[in-house]
Amino acid sequence: MENIKTRSDDQFSIVELGLAALAVLATFAFLYGGFVFLRDSGISQILTALLAVVWGVGGVAALYYVGNLFIEKLPHNWTVRLQPFLFVGPAVALLAWYLAVPTVRTFALSLYNANSTEFIGLKNYQAVFTERIMLEALSNNLLWMIVGTTLTVGFGLLIAILADRSGFEKTAKSLIFLPMAISMVGAGVIWKFIFDFNPNIGLVNAAVVGLGGEQQAWLSLVQPWNNLFLIIVMVWLQTGYAMVLISAAIKGIPDELLEAARVDGAGEVLIFLRIIVPNIAGTLLTVITTVVIFTLKIFDVVMVMTGGQFGTEVIGVRFYREMWTNGNAGYGSAIAIVLLIAVVPVMIYNLREFSKRRAF
Repeated sequence: MENIKTRSDDQFSIVELGLAALAVLATFAFLYGGFVFLRDSGISQILTALLAVVWGVGGVAALYYVGNLFIEKLPHNWTVRLQPFLFVGPAVALLAWYLAVPTVRTFALSLYNANSTEFIGLKNYQAVFTERIMLEALSNNLLWMIVGTTLTVGFGLLIAILADRSGFEKTAKSLIFLPMAISMVGAGVIWKFIFDFNPNIGLVNAAVVGLGGEQQAWLSLVQPWNNLFLIIVMVWLQTGYAMVLISAAIKGIPDELLEAARVDGAGEVLIFLRIIVPNIAGTLLTVITTVVIFTLKIFDVVMVMTGGQFGTEVIGVRFYREMWTNGNAGYGSAIAIVLLIAVVPVMIYNLREFSKRRAF
């Protein structure tokens, strides 16, 4: 009787496993059918968008539920092994599909000519590091990285220290952080008006003319300073970000440590150099690497304010020009890969720093 009961239980568990597997397949089919319906339907775009959100969120939730139901019907050791992959797997798959696969495809395109009909090997990469206009773009990105990062982090650190000691700390920090709410394109438009040649429009030329000087085309004629004028826009945008993170790190320093240093006769400069900076070094490195990545990928400000003309080309603008204006898929892909290679080491360093500590 016990053998019969055991066999019956095994058969019942197999039936449950089969039903769970069918539920997973049915959910996939249901989701795909909904996708086809929304893609081919002639209903309004607003209604399509609303249905897509409901369908997507509900469908993913249902897929996770039935997938988990299927895994729980497996033997316990298999359940323990597979359950983490159920929840992590889709995210990894999406990253692979939308990041890894396009990266591999872009690298493959970079080995071909402009219209991807002839294999030319590394000639596109040779052009990236030999053509005058690309060397100019690379040097400009280096200028953005050095000057922009130094000014952003320097001003962020200075403001964080001064604001913490002021009586209107919250107001000051809110005003300085406010530009972060503006998009890069919006900031580019604002500052393009500020540097406008017409003194009735451009604030800078209005001040120059008011002081008895002559108006200048700051973004086109005043070279190489026009690159620095563009960098000012990034500093204006990113200083608030640096200030917030650095200020949070400074507030994490124990007051007893600072007071003990003052009692021992240490001045404010010495406290800053010997206590504050070492204690916030991790945060400073994080902010620096983040801003460096931002400067390497800069595109919007340059495109809006100068279009990359007048010696202001950067890698992002050069990629856009080659890929979409000149239609040179091979060369444009090579520029994209070079930019990726430049960013990846900084990102890896950032991730390692994050893994060493739980917070800033």
